[in-house]
Amino acid sequence: MHRAFSHDAASVGIVGAGTIGSSWAALFLATGRRVTVVDPDPQSMTRLRPSIEAVAGDLAALGVGDPRSHWDKLTAAGGDWSALATVDLVQENGPEALAAKRGIYASIEAVVRPETLIASSTSGLMPSDLQEGARHPGRILIGHPFNPPHLLPLVEIVPGRQTAPEAVAAAEALYRAVGKVPVVLRREIAGHLATRLVAALWREAVYLVEQGVCDLGDIDRAIAAGPGPRWAVLGQGLSYHLGGGAGGLERFLEVFDAPIRSWWDDLGTPVFDTASKKTLVAGAEALEASVGGRDALVRMRNEALLAVLRAPGPLSPRTGLEERAPD
Repeated sequence: MHRAFSHDAASVGIVGAGTIGSSWAALFLATGRRVTVVDPDPQSMTRLRPSIEAVAGDLAALGVGDPRSHWDKLTAAGGDWSALATVDLVQENGPEALAAKRGIYASIEAVVRPETLIASSTSGLMPSDLQEGARHPGRILIGHPFNPPHLLPLVEIVPGRQTAPEAVAAAEALYRAVGKVPVVLRREIAGHLATRLVAALWREAVYLVEQGVCDLGDIDRAIAAGPGPRWAVLGQGLSYHLGGGAGGLERFLEVFDAPIRSWWDDLGTPVFDTASKKTLVAGAEALEASVGGRDALVRMRNEALLAVLRAPGPLSPRTGLEERAPD
């Protein structure tokens, strides 16, 4: 059955008011949408408004809007699922456990309209698994952001076996409407797209630390001072394309075919045991302390991300946001 899913989502429901959910709420609120947040945890509800206030300056600096100008459009509903009855989109941010998600989806579907789109922020679960037992599985898909969602533009849209094409098109349109850069996967796979890429890099980083080649500080400094800035502008494909000179990627692959294969063959498999994790945690805590603690680290990260996102580039994600407020 074809359903008329909203391509604008003037009213958005957020399920789960933790780090990801509150960041999503801030983004949607900043663009002038009505936002209803459901989370049965009273502490999460208490933290919701301060969490939005904490990132309001970032959103204003990006030109997205200031969520503090739209407090009248925010509803903190606590555990009242019925508050979602009229929303166009539900962005679910519940625990990363299939049984828990299915319970959440049952509660959502009991109150929302058939044409309400349901997107999960899950970083690893499969959409087809989420659809099992659903009343209207065709409207369920993955809308996975990168943290923090209010700043990083990427959202991975992953349809399941029963997801309607109309639902995918609507999700792509509505995420674009709030300044996101949607990437639609052609088929579902564990970890989606970007998370798999990050996991591959992290796997080798852990291996190098375990082998005594370097410590976590060396890893992070190497990424931040080397490939990291380049990735923010071009990504790996275009970086290699330019690395091939006039011959482009074709020439690059011709010249580096053997070296790349030898590096792939030499990549390791980490032990990732308790001792390894303790070393990694100690490394992260040392890096955090070196910049003045957690609050300073978050502030410096966000300021740097803002500078990158405001800079025009070949794949610049944010343009024309001033024209994207809902009707």
